[in-house]
Amino acid sequence: MSVSKIQIGQLWKKDSTGDIYLVTRLYSEALNTMVILRKSGAEDQAQIRVRIERAAGGQNIPGFSPAQEDEKF
Repeated sequence: MSVSKIQIGQLWKKDSTGDIYLVTRLYSEALNTMVILRKSGAEDQAQIRVRIERAAGGQNIPGFSPAQEDEKF
């Protein structure tokens, strides 16, 4: 599932575990847009970096789905 635009502060659910992650940073690297995710409630754990995919409806983080599906981003 994609959103029109990924923004800092959005919550995403990891599809494989159901854990909730917070978008803490977005940046461009060469021709890709990257996102830094931090597990919600686990500030001491390592953050993960994922490449954002462009989809027909907007943007998507592979392996994750929006945790707030009823809201328009």
